[in-house]
Amino acid sequence: MNERNQNFELANPNPEFLIKSIAEQGYSLETALADLMDNSITANASRIEVLTNIEEEPFTLFLSDNGDGMSKETLKRNMHFPSKSPEDSRESNDLGRFGLGLKTASFSQTRAFTVLSRKKGTSIFSGLTWDVKHLKDTGKWEIIINSEDEISDIIDKYNNISNSHLNSSNDFIPNTIIVWRGLYKFENFLDVKNKQNALKEEITNTTSEYLSIVFHKFIERETNRLDIRINNTMVKPFNPFPIENSNLRALEPLQKEFGEDIVKIQGFVLPNTSIKETKENSNPWTPQNKSLMDMEGLYIYRADRLILFGGWNGLIKKMPRLQLGRLKIDIGNKVDHLFHLNVAKSQINIPHDLKNSFLRAIVDLKMEAQKEYFNHGLKTFTQKPSEQSSQLFYKTASNKGVLLRINDDFPLLKSLKSSLNNKQKAELNFILKMSSNLINKVRQVDNVEITGNVEKDGISIDEIVKSINELLKLGMSKQQIKKDILPNLGVNSNAHEEISNLLN
Repeated sequence: MNERNQNFELANPNPEFLIKSIAEQGYSLETALADLMDNSITANASRIEVLTNIEEEPFTLFLSDNGDGMSKETLKRNMHFPSKSPEDSRESNDLGRFGLGLKTASFSQTRAFTVLSRKKGTSIFSGLTWDVKHLKDTGKWEIIINSEDEISDIIDKYNNISNSHLNSSNDFIPNTIIVWRGLYKFENFLDVKNKQNALKEEITNTTSEYLSIVFHKFIERETNRLDIRINNTMVKPFNPFPIENSNLRALEPLQKEFGEDIVKIQGFVLPNTSIKETKENSNPWTPQNKSLMDMEGLYIYRADRLILFGGWNGLIKKMPRLQLGRLKIDIGNKVDHLFHLNVAKSQINIPHDLKNSFLRAIVDLKMEAQKEYFNHGLKTFTQKPSEQSSQLFYKTASNKGVLLRINDDFPLLKSLKSSLNNKQKAELNFILKMSSNLINKVRQVDNVEITGNVEKDGISIDEIVKSINELLKLGMSKQQIKKDILPNLGVNSNAHEEISNLLN
């Protein structure tokens, strides 16, 4: 059809309706603030401050950072819908996605927000405001340009609120300040006190905890460290993979080429003891308001920023026996479109090409997590049958699987032991115990740790000490004994003072 002969009708959207629809992108207060902080991190901020004023209505929230800031033209461009294409190439530290985060995150919480910014090293702020009431009154897509007096008034209020909280700081120089005037999700309360308490709870607990997890890698850095403060209280990082804790077990890592990036996948198994430890307020495995089951599942990092955590994203179901399993996945920011990352950066779809790799890693993790969940210490469920006394080995069921044991009543072995002196008998018990654990290890059953109970272990700590002394006399080094002998014997050298003193 000839385009010149066609008639057209303008279909400009109603600004008020479209803004309110765009804002419904699945944001909560904490995910909205995290989205704004992504921009601060991309702008090389080393410090981000969140301040709230709940003493007067409408409630006001400020988010500021000391990053690179924006010139007047850059600010204008970033306040447009959208400010960049999701298909644009990005620097490795760019946490943006659609160029919508500033606007959608803000409008998800407020109906009017202002952004003040200046280039780092300069003194004059520029200010622009989006206000739904103005859009409704005019019916036009207009951004309000803030006057110098308005900007000065906002900065004064910001400083006053900062000073009204404890631990105010005079060494912080913000270059960008975002102001949310009125938090409409907290307006539907009849009692003002209930409004205040609800926001205080949301900011102090839920939001602080969320940010401590999502940005933990940035907060933990030794160089280019990020500090986040909420109402002048520092957010402490929570690392769901406390590698420094020797009881956290890492599984074999996997790598998968995907698009222009490499996706790294690695399972981690928490120790069974964490089930008991998480009942305490402070523990390395869960933040204060979450359980092990809340934290079980996938942890998808995008350029060091945690996008998704807890749950299996529909791949498998949550269940108590998997609560010790966590799967860490690292992706870059060049394959966002393939993961269908949503605007709020809170949901992700795993591409079909990667599902098999994810499922393979999950199968291995499930097996190890379930094994750890049920295997808290060794428990033997059956006793050695007397009729098997003619067998050198016998089988016994345990919660670590079927174990092979050396039969002390085997005739030749029994005869041999009776002919030996105490020193020789200790050396033989030492060899037999090590052999038994090695056999079970080859059969993929964990070594049984020596406890010091002779009746249970079949060997005493004193016998082990005597045998270690003999090995030392025969020229074996302490390092060799710690590295090669004790692990196969099932001995933790630091768990027994006599052995620790001997080898350290």
